[in-house]
Amino acid sequence: MSIEDMAPVKPVYDVSEAPPIGHWIPLSFQHLFAMFGATVLVPILTGLNISVALFTAGIGTLAFMVCTRGQVPVYLGSSFAFIAPIIAGKEIAGVEGAMLGAFTAGLVYIVVAVLIRQFGVRWLLNLIPPVVVGPVIVVIGLGLASIAVNMATKGAGSDYSLLNLLVAMFTLGCAVVFALVLRGFFTVVPILLAIVCGYVLAAIFGMVDFSKIAAAPFFAVPEFTFFVSKLGDGLSWAAVLLIAPVAIVTMCEHVGDQVVVSRVTNRNFLKEPGLHRTMFGDGIATCMAAFFGGPPNTTYGENIGVLAITRVFSVYVVAGAAVLAILLAFLGKIAAFISTIPVPVIGGVAIALFGAIAASGIRTLIEGRVDFGEKRNLLIASIILVLGVGGAVVKVGSGWQLSSMALAALVGILLHAVLPGKETAGRTEDILGD
Repeated sequence: MSIEDMAPVKPVYDVSEAPPIGHWIPLSFQHLFAMFGATVLVPILTGLNISVALFTAGIGTLAFMVCTRGQVPVYLGSSFAFIAPIIAGKEIAGVEGAMLGAFTAGLVYIVVAVLIRQFGVRWLLNLIPPVVVGPVIVVIGLGLASIAVNMATKGAGSDYSLLNLLVAMFTLGCAVVFALVLRGFFTVVPILLAIVCGYVLAAIFGMVDFSKIAAAPFFAVPEFTFFVSKLGDGLSWAAVLLIAPVAIVTMCEHVGDQVVVSRVTNRNFLKEPGLHRTMFGDGIATCMAAFFGGPPNTTYGENIGVLAITRVFSVYVVAGAAVLAILLAFLGKIAAFISTIPVPVIGGVAIALFGAIAASGIRTLIEGRVDFGEKRNLLIASIILVLGVGGAVVKVGSGWQLSSMALAALVGILLHAVLPGKETAGRTEDILGD
């Protein structure tokens, strides 16, 4: 059975359908808020600028829309796969060096996109079949799961707080109830409503610092960092070897995301507009983000969660979220207001959304018909999971390190290449619609 053969789920708004303005704005805000926690958490953890991250997520998403001819409802935001490499890259080469490495990772995407355009997509799918892509996506999702739990229990601090957990669980409970009980228009904004409810409860408990809003200017230009300004001034290239290989991981995630988004929306984006266009758009977005000093972009698993829960597939809603992100990057008061949303509130909805990433990895294995009765497939998946979740790294001297996610993906690719029985690794025909 191909993607086109699957029974369609009736969308509230289909991919090319523009909702009325009264629905469009709140839907776009919901989509932005669903991405907001992860988008700003990455710069917080890596020490990059939050406003720049919002700006680059917005322009990256719009660039992706242009590259894909406005046919794919995907929001791009800060990638968790790059957190550890960027932190390490900053230590050995500074912020500019780390951004150069991130820019190079985007170039890897672009090169692969050109190869797909020239030689087709089958060679890539044979290189990273479902038995590799699925576990790699699960690894990313499980990593996000621990972050979501920490957000829910510890907030922005390092100590466990029962109050944080209660606020997070209240927010999560609201999201679940709203998604299952509400009718009409309200069925498509459960995440936004849950965040509002969680914010109100957190404010009652004194967890919201309103002084940030009063102190913030109405207009503020993000603090961009341009690595190109130091290219002729002894900029270290050591971070390139550290960060660029992570593109292998995010490419696996990209392929898996496009497959799952295709199935959720009952389309086949790998054929139209084509994987080469989505890959190229992702690469351009990552290059643009690094150019301005923001974290690398990626197609979001959380985006899949929002699409699946709300059944709002409209590219206009996603583009609206991108425009809002750009505006928030420059509007100091509004950006400050959003920054007052307590971390446990974001953690509560993140528990619901982050799990979609790991679940989409499992779904890739199931719908790819990976035969786990074959020992080679069981071994490949098991080794990827343990290396990725276990945090295994390869270090050579003090200037080069291969992250656990990149190592897991590379080992998975190599095992698939050398072990016999490739025909049991998953059906690319189902992905291609053959």
